[in-house]
Amino acid sequence: MFNRKRKAILAIDQGTTSSRAIVFSPDGEVIALAQAEFAQIYPHPGWVEHDPEVIWATVLSTSRDAMRAAEKKGWKVETVGITNQRETTVVWDRASGAPIHNAIVWQDRRTAETCAALRAGGEEDRVRERTGLVLDPYFSASKIAWILDHVDGARARAEAGELAFGTIDTWLIWKLTGGVAHKTDATNASRTSLYNIVSGAWDADLLELFKVPAALLPDVCDCAAEFGEVDESHFGRSLPIQGVAGDQQSATVGQACFRQGEMKSTYGTGAFMLVNTGDKPVYSSNMLLTTIAYSLGGKPVYALEGSVLSAGSTIQWLRDGLGIISRASEVEALAREADPQSGVYLVPAFTGLGAPYWDPDARAAITGLTRGAGRAEIAAAALDSTVHQTCDLLDAMRADGVEVTELRVDGGMVRNDGLLQRMSDLTGVDVVRPSNTETTAWGAAFLAGLQSGLIASLEAGRDGWSVDAAFKPGADAGLRDTARAGWTDAVGRVRTR
Repeated sequence: MFNRKRKAILAIDQGTTSSRAIVFSPDGEVIALAQAEFAQIYPHPGWVEHDPEVIWATVLSTSRDAMRAAEKKGWKVETVGITNQRETTVVWDRASGAPIHNAIVWQDRRTAETCAALRAGGEEDRVRERTGLVLDPYFSASKIAWILDHVDGARARAEAGELAFGTIDTWLIWKLTGGVAHKTDATNASRTSLYNIVSGAWDADLLELFKVPAALLPDVCDCAAEFGEVDESHFGRSLPIQGVAGDQQSATVGQACFRQGEMKSTYGTGAFMLVNTGDKPVYSSNMLLTTIAYSLGGKPVYALEGSVLSAGSTIQWLRDGLGIISRASEVEALAREADPQSGVYLVPAFTGLGAPYWDPDARAAITGLTRGAGRAEIAAAALDSTVHQTCDLLDAMRADGVEVTELRVDGGMVRNDGLLQRMSDLTGVDVVRPSNTETTAWGAAFLAGLQSGLIASLEAGRDGWSVDAAFKPGADAGLRDTARAGWTDAVGRVRTR
């Protein structure tokens, strides 16, 4: 008898250190998963690059592997969603499809002087009013200009329309469609410092300010839209790409933060906290970012965001830099051996500090070391650095008038119960881990499902969200205040402004 295959969704989750492909059922069940890590490139201190062709190769291989595994289980992929590391910048030749330079990664700080000069020239208010962003090398615009100014002939070729720019989603759409589609979505566009989040269009004044030719730019779509057809040579048949969102906005969708005031925080390479602020942008007085959470039916929903540059990457440094653990999973047990009164703090400003400081020149430090401190104390301080940075973001949210009672968390680090209990203790709020911790990938799948009709509505996403574990505050207020004061002192020692 003919066995009719069940319909599924492929989510491509292209991250900072690995590419993942997950096949989901329309109700969020993980059917198959494949993952491949790739190399980080550090040409100079504070610079971070990726090879775009390696990213593409890992996306293609993991997607094929996940789809094959799903097919064997009786599922058939009907649509594709993409979520991606944001701000990372690729410029390529439209004719050959070849990148003209390595991708410049969101963490990269090489354009700090450019941004400082614009700030000194009084441009920050104009940039913030139009984009919701601060003037910082984190965002794409100054990265684009750097590539055009440092690759021979690139600026002239860009102005002639021979080159294309994209964040990683756009690069993957281009590659998947065989160079037919040059598109992005509103969330990724909103992270470039070139997109006006109020008018919903590329901003001519900002293009002139950052010296970026308009001919480079992709078309901007809603998050659930028709982004193009995957060339049949890649997967053996054509498939529509119907959902795209930057990783943190995708996690916001995956966490079903569809109502004003609902908040999530994702812990991966960095840590990113977003709170839904509704249909009007809310501008921060405390160095948070205003961004687009998602856009559906031509209507954007906005968010306030706090961005931490180093969270999981701090644990990777313990493994790869210091060698005090051999696997990231060992850090929790090692940290439990630490003296809780050691007074050791690790400020992970390896590529500067993000929100609420925005100090690209700050550098990492460990403070409070004594002869009694060792591997365990450093491990505990590394984990605590993520907790303290979360506290910093929540403090800024509160100062901007956001009422905080619950924080939904996701990402690779949240499997650590001790970390989440410490987070609840120091933040003073309930920390909630969902049953589905693949929220970033699920957000992209959900958006593709909406566009394809496999998922009926936003309410279906809310109905499918459930709690795996909740952590409630239990620390003594005095201990909390002491811990926070020590962190504030440690951060003060590395800040340059």
